[in-house]
Amino acid sequence: MNPGEIIFNGQLLAAVPIALLAGLVSFASPCVLPLVPGYLGYVSGMSNGARGKATPARSRVLLGAVLFVLGFSLVFVLIGAFAGTVGAFVVRWEDIITRVLGVVVIVMGLVFIGQFSFLQRTVKSNFRPATGLAGAPILGIVFAVGWTPCLGPTLIAINALSFETGSTGRGAILALFYCLGLGIPFLLVAAGLNWVTGSVAFLKRHIRAINIGGGILLVIIGAFMVTGVWGVLMSKLGVVISGFVPAI
Repeated sequence: MNPGEIIFNGQLLAAVPIALLAGLVSFASPCVLPLVPGYLGYVSGMSNGARGKATPARSRVLLGAVLFVLGFSLVFVLIGAFAGTVGAFVVRWEDIITRVLGVVVIVMGLVFIGQFSFLQRTVKSNFRPATGLAGAPILGIVFAVGWTPCLGPTLIAINALSFETGSTGRGAILALFYCLGLGIPFLLVAAGLNWVTGSVAFLKRHIRAINIGGGILLVIIGAFMVTGVWGVLMSKLGVVISGFVPAI
């Protein structure tokens, strides 16, 4: 499969904005947003327990955030690629698998709204990497593994879409956009932009509404997958997009 076939795929292009939005919603979740200052302090070497130390330079905080984002992106992209790879081997059962995954996505949407609280637990690792830039990518990996149950609703939905693409490359791309949605806000906060501070404060005030909205979106996508509407939409979009490919 050439790069054009990977990129100009109706199913992928429809799922990319969903993956990006899912990442943004994950950032605004109760298990991530309130802890952002702590993460940035840790990866820049200014942990909560480091008293009396000078405030690290903004460039150091930003570099630490970049390394942190790269750490969790590595894990999530590998998972997405694996989901796409598995999907390629079971393409013959695509219809029934899509419907089953749709049910899973609906359940995850309800979890994100606040239902099934037993599925919202976070598995925290006792492993603590060194503070500072050296430990930043490792902390990102630990974050990806330990916070997966908390990020589960959106992450499982994205991996379900990755699975349905039936392609390692598409699965990886979809996971990458999820990581962009989750990681870019970290970088903006680390950059210290004034408008970002106000935006984060806004998200904190409306965190419940964001969770409900994100959950409803997942339920709708899941319903489309269960009823077969998703496949129809992807087929039509693929036809439209295929008309533009020769011009590339």
